[in-house]
Amino acid sequence: MKNTIGKVTSIISNLVAVQVDGPVAQNEICMIECEDTKLMAEVIKIVGSKAYTQVFESTRGLKIGSHVEFQGHMLELTLGPGLLSRNFDGLQNDLEKMDGVFLKRGEYTQPLDTEKTWHFIPTAKEGDTVEAASWLGEVKEGWLPHRIMVPFKSKGSYTLKWLAGIGDYTINDHIATIVDSDGNEEKLTMSQKWPVKVAITAYDNKPRPFKIMETGVRAIDTFNPIAEGGTGFIPGPFGAGKTVLQHGISKQAEADVIIIAACGERANEVVEIFTEFPHLEDPRSGRKLMERTTIICNTSNMPVAAREASVYTGMTIAEYYRSMGLKVLLLADSTSRWAQALREMSNRLEELPGADAFPMDLPAIISNYYARAGFVYLNNGQTGSITFLGTVSPAGGNLKEPVTEATKKTARCFYALAQSRADSKRYPAIDPVDSYSKYLEYPEIVEYLDERIEKGWVEKVYKGKTVVQRGKEVNDQINILGDDGVPVEFHDRFWKSELIDFVILQQDAFDKIDANCPLERQKFMYNKILDICDMTFDFKNFEECATFYKRIINICKQMNYSEYESEEYDRYVGELAEAIEERKVA
Repeated sequence: MKNTIGKVTSIISNLVAVQVDGPVAQNEICMIECEDTKLMAEVIKIVGSKAYTQVFESTRGLKIGSHVEFQGHMLELTLGPGLLSRNFDGLQNDLEKMDGVFLKRGEYTQPLDTEKTWHFIPTAKEGDTVEAASWLGEVKEGWLPHRIMVPFKSKGSYTLKWLAGIGDYTINDHIATIVDSDGNEEKLTMSQKWPVKVAITAYDNKPRPFKIMETGVRAIDTFNPIAEGGTGFIPGPFGAGKTVLQHGISKQAEADVIIIAACGERANEVVEIFTEFPHLEDPRSGRKLMERTTIICNTSNMPVAAREASVYTGMTIAEYYRSMGLKVLLLADSTSRWAQALREMSNRLEELPGADAFPMDLPAIISNYYARAGFVYLNNGQTGSITFLGTVSPAGGNLKEPVTEATKKTARCFYALAQSRADSKRYPAIDPVDSYSKYLEYPEIVEYLDERIEKGWVEKVYKGKTVVQRGKEVNDQINILGDDGVPVEFHDRFWKSELIDFVILQQDAFDKIDANCPLERQKFMYNKILDICDMTFDFKNFEECATFYKRIINICKQMNYSEYESEEYDRYVGELAEAIEERKVA
């Protein structure tokens, strides 16, 4: 079939209008000739015989009348073994194959190594009935099993006519033949293509999340847990610790595969990811964390259209690994830059602007994207999940701006990083009052926490939040009236909230032990702190009160730095009990 061609009729930065001579589709890819190279672009609007395209490269030197050829497909990814441990840009170009300090315009690379062989082990049998996403066999990608599947685009059921035996094959070698109900044969390889803006729905069922994903971060797991297959976002100003928190979560979280989409971040932050991640130790396997990580890189000086591609590329790779029955953690930093790219293209299209000139349908776009995450039951009865955690960089730390507001309507967890906490070195700087997890309202999650931790755990979480809230209110009064201007009971209430803050909410991401806090340890420590909050102590003045609680906090902090249930830990538990008995009212 002959491809549609066209001519460039107008150029507004990355928005290029093309007069076409045949049919084109929304989101179809086209190649625009510019000087001695071809630029990739995507159709974002069609009016009559004119197609408006967003170009993924700089359009400098592009002229009216330039030749355009449409490719007949949407922006697609090549999915197969070899995606992990790689650094891609938003168009899935392998950055390690590109030369020079800056990316050359119009240079596109093969995303996967077509010459490398993989040791294939068949798991299906000839004669089996298969469908889209059915597992045919597996290869080892690092230490993870990489399932070879029937392509997601396959419709209906097929019969597996032939399957390759155990052996070494490249991703383009013929490894299976399937036959449809009409007798048409299709040869399969270990790789397949899939459009990034279409969700992969080759699964049986997608229930509401019903269990939490353990991250090892107390401020999340204890106070505002995120569900496996859940969604959350981290808004915060510059320097509030978003990147360190993401690194910590990616290291400690109960996930098999980590996908990082660096969307429109400053180049120095992306370079930091490239330089730090290969050296991070994976506490689960003892190997390098990079072995189960894929990084999608898009910096702020790249064209805005490539930002949009990068977030969808990250989600599509995550859906691919979820179809293998794996737990995937997708981190996007930052979705604000993606929204800014949407705003820029919307303005160039002269669409009706919404708040702060963002597109009117921004909440719907964000909602559709977040909805692609989730926990699923696959057709073979196995389970897989994508837990999505995005960061938002609101201008000036304003949490009322449109991107934050639109994301709050969609994401179930809200981890607000406060500048005041970051300034006072209270890390992670998650604000305990403003942050929340709506999963604590889910009956399934409540039931899971009752079984996984202890009966009535959610009530204890709300109790701790109340202590922190009351402590904040009392602190405001103390600041206005002075230390001597309020009763000692006010100081007691304030210091109990500080106890929860220092011991539970604050955590040292760079300490070998405190960086990762298992749920059993969180349960023991949180119960211990709540017991102290329920006690009544005898203080003559506010100075005695402050001295006592500082001593308690110091002992508890030393417990956090000690190996759980070790001799040293038990010694601090004894010290804590002695300190409490000295002041406790019988």
